This record gives sequence, C-alpha cells and structure tokens, in this order.
Amino acid sequence: MLNRLFIKNYALIENLDILFDAGLNIITGETGAGKSIMMGALGLILGNRAEGKHFFREDQKCVIEGFFKIDAYGLQDFFQENELDYDDETIIRREIAVDGKSRAFVNDSPVTLNILKLLGEQLIDIHSQHATLQLNTERFQLMILDNVAKNQAILQDYKQNLSQYKHRQESLSLLREDIASANAALDFNQFQFDELDQAHLEDGEQERLEAELSQLENAEEIKRGLLGASHLLSESEQSATFSLKESLQQLQSVERFMPSMEELVKRLQSVWIEVKDIADEVGAKEQEVFMDEGRLVEVNERLSVLYSLQKKHRVDTVSELITLRDELEQKVLVVANQGEQLAALEQDVAKCLEALEKTGKYLHDARQQAVTHVEKYVQEVLAEIGMPNAQLKIELSLLEIDKYKTTGADDVRFLFSANKGQPLQPIHRVASGGELSRVMLAVKSLVAQTSALPTIIFDEIDTGISGEVALKVGEIMERLAGDMQVLAITHLPQIASKGQAHFKVFKEDEGEKTKTDITLLAREDRILEVAQMLSGANPGASALQHAKELIER
Repeated sequence: MLNRLFIKNYALIENLDILFDAGLNIITGETGAGKSIMMGALGLILGNRAEGKHFFREDQKCVIEGFFKIDAYGLQDFFQENELDYDDETIIRREIAVDGKSRAFVNDSPVTLNILKLLGEQLIDIHSQHATLQLNTERFQLMILDNVAKNQAILQDYKQNLSQYKHRQESLSLLREDIASANAALDFNQFQFDELDQAHLEDGEQERLEAELSQLENAEEIKRGLLGASHLLSESEQSATFSLKESLQQLQSVERFMPSMEELVKRLQSVWIEVKDIADEVGAKEQEVFMDEGRLVEVNERLSVLYSLQKKHRVDTVSELITLRDELEQKVLVVANQGEQLAALEQDVAKCLEALEKTGKYLHDARQQAVTHVEKYVQEVLAEIGMPNAQLKIELSLLEIDKYKTTGADDVRFLFSANKGQPLQPIHRVASGGELSRVMLAVKSLVAQTSALPTIIFDEIDTGISGEVALKVGEIMERLAGDMQVLAITHLPQIASKGQAHFKVFKEDEGEKTKTDITLLAREDRILEVAQMLSGANPGASALQHAKELIER
C-alpha cells in the first residue's frame, strides 16, 4: 500500500507531500492541472526511464520518494534474492541530478531500474485507457484465467517442464547432428587409425633408427678408425700402452733413490691403467662393427614408413603421429558409444515430453474450469455498469504438444458482443474504447479478489460513461477498495463522490513561475469540488445539494 508520496523539484511541482488513505483515494482537477505530472513522478519510482530533464528549478536535483507498507504481501524473498534490506515500510527513492543522471534506491540501497521495475510491478497496478490494450493480448487473457483458477504452482511446474523438455530436445538434436557428422567421417577416421595403429609407433624410435642408420652406412670407416686406434694404443711395437709401461718401469727404478717420485709414479700408473682399459674397449667396439646389409635395409624401410606417415599427416615427429593416432581412436570410439547415448537421451526426452504433456493438460483443465466463472462475473458487472446485453465468451483450445508456449498449452480468444443481435467477435475488433474500459474494470475487480496486489490506480478510465453508469463504476471501485488500496483519477462527480479521501490537483502562479500543487479536501471543500464537477465553476444550491447527496449516498 502506498502510504505517502513525496515529490521535489519535478516538472511543475516544487514540493508535494501526499498521505494516502488505505481505501479509495480520489484525485480530481482541471485538465492540465498536473495530474499526469504526478503519474509521471510515480512512474519514475516504479522503474520507468527518465526521459530528459524534469526540473522545477534547473539548479537543483529532482527527488521522488514513495513510502510503501508491504508487511502483508510476502515480499521478503524478493528482498533477500536481490540483496536488499527488508522493512515493513519500504522507501523507494529516485533522484535525477542536474546533469540528467538518474539513481534509484530501495531502503537506501542503490538498485538498477530493472529491479525497481520488478518490485514496482508487485506494489502497484496502473490501469489507464492505454492499458486496455492489454485486454487484447493472449498473455493477459491467460493471466486472468490463471489468477481466478489460482494456477501459480501448476504454471510454475509447467514452465519448468517446458524448459527441461526444450533443453533435452536441443541436446538430442545436437547429438544427432554429431552422430551424423561422425558417421560421415567414420570410415576415413577408421582407415587412418588402422594405418597408424598397424605401424606400431614408439616414441623416440625415429631418433634411435637414424643413429643406427648412420652407423650402418659408415661401418667401414668406423671399423678402420677403431682398428687404427687399437693398433696405436696396444698392438704396435711403440704402442701407447707399451711406451707407458716402459716409462713406468723407468720411474719405478728411480723411485728407490728419490722418494719424492712416488706421486709421479702413482699418477703414471693410473694413466697406464686407463689407457690400457681404453685400448681394450676400442678393441671390443671394433669387433662389434661389421657390415650388415640386411639390417641396413630393415632400418631404411622402417624410417621410410615413418617419414611417409609424417609427410602424409603433415607432422614432424613420431610423437605427433602417436597423438594423432590416439585422437583418431577416440573419434572412432565416440561413434561406437554415441548409439548408447542417443538411446538414453531419447528415453529422457520421452519422459520430459510425458511430464510436459501431463502438466499442460492439467493447466488447461484448471483454466477451463475458470472460464465459466470469468464469463459470468464480467457479464454481471457489465450489466451493472450500463451494458446489460454484453456477452463475453472465452474460447480455450488445447494445442498440439509441438506448439506449446511459455504461457501454457492453450490458445485463448476473448469473444465479445456489446449489443443484442451482434455476433461474438474477438474483443479488440468490436469493443469501443469506453466498452474496453468497462470490460477491463470488470476484469480488474475480479482479479483483485484473487491476487495480493497492494494498490491499483485507475487513471481516467471513465471515458465514454456518465450518469447512472458512472455511479455504478464508482460503486465498483468502492467495493474494490474494501480489499485493496485504490487511487482513481477522474473527471466524473459520480466516481469522485465515492472516495474515502479526495485530493484536488491545481495550478497556481508564484512570481514568474506556475506550479502544481495538491490538497486533501475537507468535507465542505469536497462538496464544492463535486458540485463544480457537476455544474461548473459557480455551482448553485441545487448542484451543492446534489453533490452532498452523492457523497452521502
């Protein structure tokens, strides 16, 4: 419920501070007095975008605050989900700086316009002549049925089932595409894998074979070198080992007379032993080297296979070939496993479809049960407000499963006839603006009985009505105010007379400026205002008496 609205420095408003009643609040005033300005300011704290600058004084910022009593509307979860401080009296503030930049706050916490709009939708429903266009939309028509049938829980289940089904169906389509693509490439991948697998690739093999090939191709030169070295080290008359041994013997003979030679003797002895070992190893290596034409052919053939595979697959190493082989193996295995995945996913999709069809049918049946009640209630209200022959028929048809929508499994049409003998047709084709306003009023009064919306605002929906009909519209608003807060902006005295609180919007000149103000009318002022609405600026005694009777009625 909107307890209080504070507006500072907005358009023609310098300062307004309005305290609203919990029931029916009437707002009147001459055309152009500023009622639309107030609605524009209210729209800003409900999340509307600030179009341009709106300043009474250009050097000061604009501030709009709404004080809402929300303890009865179960909004704690919304505040928690959006990390906002909850308070039973929540303050929504909107500031527009001199440079046009806008900021929004909920209980002093900064918020985005999106969050502000989501919160505003749960606090106030603004019903204007323009809003009657909603009545033509399928979403709004289904919302009416869902509110009356109290379908919130089943509708949530339906949306979850629809989302799951679409997600699984999308996954199934992608898997089928993958399988088709994989199958198209399967033979080629299998051939390439078999070729690489049969090559029995080993990491590092190429380097080993290239080293062996070098030895095999140069075996004669290697053997000649080893023989020469072996001869010089140990086999010739003046070989290195023989010369070192002779030298060692000579030093050992001197050592008897020169003890200081002991270290040199040990060193030379170590050299002789090392050279002798080297000579033995060189000799052994020489024995291992021989020309093996058969092995040379084998190595060349093996390297040819490796080089050919590398060239074919455009890689440089056996390691890369092994990686490619493993990747191809996975692709081949994936195709083999995808059949099982496809069967499992198809079964999952079938289950999701079954659940969706079940909830869609359940939702349809619940809506169908509400149809008669909506038709009967709207026709009764329309008869009460001057349309005794009006008929409303709601056609609800269950869709095929592949045509289910986010709003449900139904197509809906509101068919309407305002007069006897007039065939039923879609409401937007045959209803006038005034008729649409009255239908919408009937619908809103029905929805208000089943929803927990704190406040509804009727913004000049009285176009095309007068007299006794206007009085009945006022009575309906009065009944609505028994369950919720109602704000009604009107030009009709019959409606204005029904309010628990009556506010008058007016303009006044202040120096070089014109400003808009609003005042809560006392009883006598209210009688005068209704009388002026009846007969003009200077009402006579009869108009004043009529106004008094309307208010007391």
